[in-house]
Amino acid sequence: MTEPDVQREARALGVPTRHRLFRYIVDAARPVGVGELTDYVRLNHNAVRQHLAVLKDAGLVTEEVEDRDRAGRPRLLYRLHPEVAGSWGTSGAYAWLASLLSDAIRRQQDPRQVGRQDGHHRGAEIAGTGDRLDLLEAEMARRGFRPTRVERGRRVDFVFGRCPFAEVAQVDPDTVCQLHLGMAEGLTEGLGGLAVEKLVAKDPRRAGCRLTVRQATPGTGPPA
Repeated sequence: MTEPDVQREARALGVPTRHRLFRYIVDAARPVGVGELTDYVRLNHNAVRQHLAVLKDAGLVTEEVEDRDRAGRPRLLYRLHPEVAGSWGTSGAYAWLASLLSDAIRRQQDPRQVGRQDGHHRGAEIAGTGDRLDLLEAEMARRGFRPTRVERGRRVDFVFGRCPFAEVAQVDPDTVCQLHLGMAEGLTEGLGGLAVEKLVAKDPRRAGCRLTVRQATPGTGPPA
């Protein structure tokens, strides 16, 4: 995080009401709607929307449209920005990493295995809620990889603009990269119709790792 980023975030959080909204979103650990936040701070809808816009512009929260399967206008939902996790009193991605590696030691599994199990659970959880590739890209973005998608027929590359565990990956790239590979494999298996072909690792400080995923041919079942 650069100094201008910190200053922008600090200014956004310097207003007590915005800080309260931010903490509510963080503590909710799920997407939160404007109506819920309005009830919490007891301000009018427009005032809350303005505060949320500042938090979003500062890169502290993300805004998404509700995936609605019933009548009515989809809501705007807010959650902690994945790249802010670990700052401003929030739990970070490293807590997740520590938990997975602890599981690996306890179960006598390697990082790829435990990452695969975690990814499969999450993939199965979100399967069927949208396009598979969109869901995969959104999940990688949520985990802080900042993916860019490049489609090449039935093969799709995801180029990562950021490594959420860059500090650890510099010291032990094999462990972190194998964990990421397993997680991607599990996600694609849980989502169905996709398979990981390869993960090309790069210098974690510069990012640029490339995950290649293959889509199933329509009517043929999962990719081989």
